[in-house]
Parts: sequence; C-alpha cells; structure tokens
Amino acid sequence: MTPRYLGPALAALLATALAAAPVAAQDFPSKPIALIVPYAAGGPSDVIGRLIGQSMSQTLGQQIVIENVAGAGGTTGADRVSKAAPDGYTLLIHHVALAAGHSLYKLRYDTTTAFEPVGLINFGPFVLTARANYEPNTAADMLAKLKADGTKVSVAHAGVGSGSHLCGMMLTQGLGTSFTYVPYRGTGPAMNDLVAGQVDVLCDQTTNAIPQIEGGKVKAYAVTSSTRLAQLPNLPTLQEAGLKDVEVTVWHALYAPAGTPKPVIDRLHAALQKALADETILKRFTDLGTVTFPADQRSPAALSAYLKAQVARWAEVIKTSGIKPE
Repeated sequence: MTPRYLGPALAALLATALAAAPVAAQDFPSKPIALIVPYAAGGPSDVIGRLIGQSMSQTLGQQIVIENVAGAGGTTGADRVSKAAPDGYTLLIHHVALAAGHSLYKLRYDTTTAFEPVGLINFGPFVLTARANYEPNTAADMLAKLKADGTKVSVAHAGVGSGSHLCGMMLTQGLGTSFTYVPYRGTGPAMNDLVAGQVDVLCDQTTNAIPQIEGGKVKAYAVTSSTRLAQLPNLPTLQEAGLKDVEVTVWHALYAPAGTPKPVIDRLHAALQKALADETILKRFTDLGTVTFPADQRSPAALSAYLKAQVARWAEVIKTSGIKPE
C-alpha cells in the first residue's frame, strides 16, 4: 500500500470498526460466558455464582460457565478478569475481599477502575464456628478461650484479604490477641478440614456454614451482624457475646472488565436483576441466611459508589491493624 492511500484506508477501517461496535453489543451474547469465581469450588462465592449463573444463562440464551480461579485471597481471579477483553464474555463475582485486597496486596490492577460494575447481589453476616469437639459451649466462653489461648488456636481462612481472613482480623483486634492462621484456596476446603477436626476455628459466610451447622458437623457460636439471624435464632451476635465493636458483613457483586460497552453492561444487569427476582433463588438465599440488596440499590452506579466506600473503609481498618501489603 502506498503512503498516499494509507490515510483513507485507516479512516475506512476506523469507520468500519465504529459501525460494527453497536452491532456487536446488539448481538451479545453470541457464545458462552465465563464467570470467574476467585475461590475454590464448593465455597460460598461458588454457591452464589452458580445460583445466579444458571438463571442468567436462561435469560441471555447462552451458557454461563463457572471457572474457579483461586489464590491470593481472591486477587488471582480478579487480576485475570481485569486483563480480559472488555466484551462481556468474562465476568467476575466477588465479595468484600475485593475492596480489602486493595490495601492488603500490591496489585497489578486498580480495584476502583479495573472493573465495570454490573450490580450488587447479596449481603449477610459471617458465623463464628469451630470443630465439633471444641471445648467451649457458649459464645462468651469461646471468646474467653480464644483470648487465653492466642496463637495456640488454629484459625482457617481462604487467604489473606478473604472474607474469612477479614473476619478473623476483626476478632484479633476485638480480643487484643493473635491466632495461628491456616490459609486455604477457599472456605470450601477450609470447612472440610474444620469438619475433620484438622483446624480449630473458621469464620465463614452463612451460605457455607449453615448446612454444616444444621448437620451437626461443626459448632456454631455467634454471628457477626448487629442483630440475630432468623435461620440461627439461638446464636447471639458477637456484640451480645461481649465484642461491642465487631460487626462484619459479607457482600457479593458482579463485574466485567473496564471498558465493556454500556449496552452489554445493561444486558448483563437486566439478566442479573431477573435472577434476583426469581422466587427459587430468593428462597435459597433465605435458607442460607443471606438477602439481596434492594432493587433500587443494585444499579451499576450504586455498585461503583459502594465499592469505593468499602475500599476506603477497609483501608482504614487495615492501616489501624498495622498489616503491610504483600
């Protein structure tokens, strides 16, 4: 191609690309979508991802395929999505750890700008659980033992910055002690070891903990919310048990890579909204001790503001704790 034709040719190419963009968004989705769960299979984020993924698949007319990309407190999966093509075919479901990871890790992405918000999903407390033969029988006695035993206590978590780790960190601050932390690739395998008696304690989401509690496979002591949980009415809150300033909520949201076209985000958001209005899913959420955000608080803009506020909140908590980024 001679230089005199280079300008017009590039202009024509650009015009074709611009004309094709709305068409591509209109046709979305035309192939399966990968939903990255940044923790191991069987854990709470995996459960939530599969519930909404199944419903969204039906709405969108394309299969949403769950991919578990565990590691580094959920940042490995998030990093992968941050580098994916911004076309709506790679999505991320993540929880509070996405916000905390901003201050706990030296990341290759900026948490507040690397993702296009799709919408908030659900929120709920953690449950403080222990192996079935753990000695204390009340929440107050359990907290007293944790404080007295300190590093003799093995506390499982899903990696630095994960929700279970953040919950443990808040316990550490509240009790003024330290534990021996045992990291896993997710609270699914962590719960398996708790059931087997290989570790002492796990602070886990209700979605993962309630089935094991109801099956009598682990001991439950308290919830991390400000009020008791309807599904576990006999469990006190940590505040009732004596930790007045400890309240931790886990929340999930759906994201796409930054730069994903607005029509694609709108289509994904509509499918998510439909999933969160599904009575079957809502019943399952209720059974697992978690609830959806109100519909008027689930917009992409609302998620963007919420994520930034949570990043700031956990930055302050982590700064106070003295933990340095890894």
